[in-house]
Amino acid sequence: MALDLENTDTAVILGQGNVALDVARILLRPASELAATDIADHALDALYKSSIRRVYLVGRRGPVQAACTTKELREILSVKNLNIHIKESDLLKSAADEEELKSSRIRRRVYELLSKAAASPHSYSISGQHELYFVFYRRPDRFLLSNDESKVGGISFEKTSLKEDVVSGKQYAAGTGQFEDLEAGLVLKSIGYKSVPVEGLPFDEQRGVVPNVKGRVLQSKADQVVLENGLYVVGWLKRGPTGIIATNLYCAEETVGSILEDLGKGALSPSMDPPKQGRDGLLQLLEDRGIKYVNFSGWEKIDLKEKTEGNLRNKPRAKLTDWDELLRVANG
Repeated sequence: MALDLENTDTAVILGQGNVALDVARILLRPASELAATDIADHALDALYKSSIRRVYLVGRRGPVQAACTTKELREILSVKNLNIHIKESDLLKSAADEEELKSSRIRRRVYELLSKAAASPHSYSISGQHELYFVFYRRPDRFLLSNDESKVGGISFEKTSLKEDVVSGKQYAAGTGQFEDLEAGLVLKSIGYKSVPVEGLPFDEQRGVVPNVKGRVLQSKADQVVLENGLYVVGWLKRGPTGIIATNLYCAEETVGSILEDLGKGALSPSMDPPKQGRDGLLQLLEDRGIKYVNFSGWEKIDLKEKTEGNLRNKPRAKLTDWDELLRVANG
């Protein structure tokens, strides 16, 4: 998707999770620094031409509930020539906030980093200064058109306040009926992800996951725990949209461990008649359906090609972004 980064100096990002912070960091970090990374050429070219100087990270709740982790927050706070703006009034904590901080070390560290950033002195004299605004207690109400009505020109927000859910005890954002507009030529959303049901599988609508025990899928029986024989789940469909890439690795290892354990116990044998063909069966299925795929040796060729090209340009790798070229290299 091509984004217009040249005709506006202001971007709004809806959300304050790790992905939102990563997007803001890429928009605000000097393109000359990104040139030494493995960022794709077309993206780097767009960032060199970018006019974005001001980014707003907007969340429905407060800094105590910010969904990011300390590593990603530190990375954006360390961007060169970047002024961080956080209202001191937004950092005020309620008794309920204090309880949340007591129960989560990550939230405490995130809150401490935000408080430290808010207290840091600002400098407006540096050429090429960029601005990052953390905006709390706002939820989007509607998009606003540009003056010529050809694209987005801003967004209208409703101010929120935190209320406590009497059932869960958690704080949620409730609208106050007060609104304010923010002009921006680019609006991006990073407000999380929720899995959808897969036909034939049990599904927890509230949590957006397939019920499971260590990756073993549970049947939809409220009165007892019954496992679906030979059926497993992994990733966000297993645990919800949380964590980073490493979290997915641990999640996959747990499910694979369950599979190996069940194989060792012979728990999979009764329903596997005739026995499944495994990898050979999968490859045959892909061939029957005419699906192009890349095996591990093909991936190794792609990996070598990207690293070789990157080395010539003082980069970790030069990414291949064209599907046909990827297949050509993999099959070469």
